[in-house]
Amino acid sequence: MVTFIIRRLIQALFIVFIVSLVVFLVMRLLPGDPVLMYLSQEQVESLTEEQIEQTKIKFGLDKPLMLQYVDWVNGIFHGDFGKSLFFREEVAELLAKRITITLHLGLIAFVVSNVLGISAGVLSALRRGKWVDLVVTIIANIGITIPIFWLGILLIYAFGYKLGWLPIHGYTSPTEDFWLSTRQIIMPVICLAIFVIGAAARQTRSSMLEVLHQDYVRTAWAKGLRERTLVAKHVLKNGLIPIVTLMGMHLGHIIGGAVLIETVFNIPGIGRLSVDAVMSLDYAVVQAVILITAIMIVLANLVVDISYGWLDPRIRYG
Repeated sequence: MVTFIIRRLIQALFIVFIVSLVVFLVMRLLPGDPVLMYLSQEQVESLTEEQIEQTKIKFGLDKPLMLQYVDWVNGIFHGDFGKSLFFREEVAELLAKRITITLHLGLIAFVVSNVLGISAGVLSALRRGKWVDLVVTIIANIGITIPIFWLGILLIYAFGYKLGWLPIHGYTSPTEDFWLSTRQIIMPVICLAIFVIGAAARQTRSSMLEVLHQDYVRTAWAKGLRERTLVAKHVLKNGLIPIVTLMGMHLGHIIGGAVLIETVFNIPGIGRLSVDAVMSLDYAVVQAVILITAIMIVLANLVVDISYGWLDPRIRYG
């Protein structure tokens, strides 16, 4: 098991390295000069070439690309992600303020979606061919196909403008006003969770039906085991690996969806921060956001891989 974990850790570190290198180089290939975004129009017209060059030196943009990359990585290991050209702040401080908001929305959406999706999938499999199965299947198919930004606009129109039940934008920390914070995140969480609910329900239903047809399950039914006991101790546990795989992928989907949802609902998380940074060619912020996002997704998949080895020892030798 130790060898299995070490091998997966090495793979995860290699993936993070490739992601950091690619995002660093791609940002440098974008058209436009980020220094001109930092300076006002009046400054650009009044400053000489030497003064503009001094600004580039200040942000380290005069060095060769690979040397800039080495300096950036070295700074990350010391907790320094650089300084934002657009926001005029340290990137680490920007991330610290924004990431808690995205994590708050993302974790709630992750828990809610997987609990509802897995529960719906189990119920659908146990009531196969009944009206419950039909309803769950229809809702799941809608959930995996509906564009979440379009759903967000519909929710704003229906529950914000027309009914006036929920706030249509903004974010408040639950430590400041718990009730207002809860009302503000309802629609964003629904948008982030809808795809995951549908995907989890479909995969759980498929895994459950496959396990329910196994001989040992039919034997357990014949022995008179209660449905709840059979599902909890035998069926669900043995059908868990495909569901665990999907849960790791769900986290990546929720983090990616935060870019759209935070923009639609005007939520100041890292998703909205990344959009503003891309539009303003803010290299340091874009690189930091993508790197942090990649690390979170890689860690989620690493946990999934390790859980495979715990659930099924045969996978440790794969």
